[in-house]
Amino acid sequence: MKKAGSKIIAGAMVAVMCVILVGCGKNQSNEKTESGTPMKKITFVLDWTPNTNHTGIYVAQEKGYFEEAGIQIEIVQPPDDGAEALVASGKAQFGVSFQDYLAPALTGENKLPVIAVAALIQHNTSGIVSRKGEGMDTPKGLEGKKYATWDLDVEKAVLKNVVEADGGDFSKVNLIPSTVTDEVSALKTKSVDAIWIYYAWAGIATEVKDLDTDYFAFRDINPVFDYYTPVLIANTEYLEENEEMAKAFLDAVKKGYEDAIADPEGAAEILLKAAPELDRDITVRSQKWLADQYKAEVERWGYIDSTRWNTFYNWLNDNNLVENKIPENTGFTNDYLPE
Repeated sequence: MKKAGSKIIAGAMVAVMCVILVGCGKNQSNEKTESGTPMKKITFVLDWTPNTNHTGIYVAQEKGYFEEAGIQIEIVQPPDDGAEALVASGKAQFGVSFQDYLAPALTGENKLPVIAVAALIQHNTSGIVSRKGEGMDTPKGLEGKKYATWDLDVEKAVLKNVVEADGGDFSKVNLIPSTVTDEVSALKTKSVDAIWIYYAWAGIATEVKDLDTDYFAFRDINPVFDYYTPVLIANTEYLEENEEMAKAFLDAVKKGYEDAIADPEGAAEILLKAAPELDRDITVRSQKWLADQYKAEVERWGYIDSTRWNTFYNWLNDNNLVENKIPENTGFTNDYLPE
């Protein structure tokens, strides 16, 4: 559910561009449809280990929606240089990323051939969690406290923005290099005081484990931070060469997520079947929580609002957080979404 702090997209760009596959649309499978025509193989790369952000993919696989579309899907976990690199190379046609992580891949001499084609969750559900009653229920309260940082420029700029908006002094926040693998344990042992989390998993985990916490969401403090995280990305060459197959793939994914919305407990069971190592209580409660978040207020699954997308990238531009300015309407498309 969380991002790997060690991922550095910019550092992977040159290496990826050297291994871009020629003709990445050539992905015929040995499997055949009922009519005897070869199925198309699509490799889908996750951003992290399987979790409830990904449930719709597993539901679509389990219920045969991909097979009905003539697709044989292979779901893989990301390499060290991230899902973006694998999709850009053409070794995976689709994957999971985040709007903020995509930013350095979209411009410059070494831009990657990737684009966001669907929002997996409509709103940014991330924020800061801390032990309850210790004064960190607002950003200013982080002064003098230990915050577990990934030491990423955008991450620290977001935190600085909300702390200062609350009248705080960001220089007084004690930035501790993050080694957190279990947010509940890290807070209980007081190794850190505050952690950036995605509430759908780590926030639910604190509830399941009976840890009383305070929490604030970034988008509630500054609407510019209601960016898209996570998103489904695709290889742009694949899209150009396989438009109908790409649309069929996204239609199958849509069915999976809409089933997860309609029956979160059933969807959780499908995810647990695919990833039995997951905590059952957290998975089920997370699935119920996300049922209202996948589409939120929009009618069209996966829709990306251009204003919100551009607002965040303009903020990155204005704060010199990208090497090259990102033009408006760069890095996303709704053209392949089912109606």
